[in-house]
Amino acid sequence: MNSASNLPDSPLRGFIGYNLKRAYMSLHSDFVASLTHLDLKPTTFSALAIINENPDISQTDLARSLAMERSNIVVMIDELEKRGLIVRNKVPTDRRVYALRLTDKGTALFNDASRAVQHHEDKLLEDFSFDEKEQLVRMLIRIQKVK
Repeated sequence: MNSASNLPDSPLRGFIGYNLKRAYMSLHSDFVASLTHLDLKPTTFSALAIINENPDISQTDLARSLAMERSNIVVMIDELEKRGLIVRNKVPTDRRVYALRLTDKGTALFNDASRAVQHHEDKLLEDFSFDEKEQLVRMLIRIQKVK
């Protein structure tokens, strides 16, 4: 077996961006697989998480939170509503705005999905201590704030 320094990509291993991308690829495929049995994608799981935490959030605020185009969020919201996972209510003070809220079915599915995602992360990061996981999350959040 080759050591890490003898791998064909060793000239790239010193770059943070390259390593972030490789780590993302490793995590993402298992993340997607952990949600497949629930008929969820990472984006729909993320939307359910944001709506769960912020009942009556507007579609615009959800789109902003997920860094998605408003037109794309409408398609996703339509799908979640059709599946009975969310309700879209008019806001009395502005009838152009919809307030989004999980249904009981949506809450149950979100809870199942959260457990699946937690299991996925626990499995992939089993060699990390609790403190290392927390530190990794803090560092990744700091990178997101870099402009």
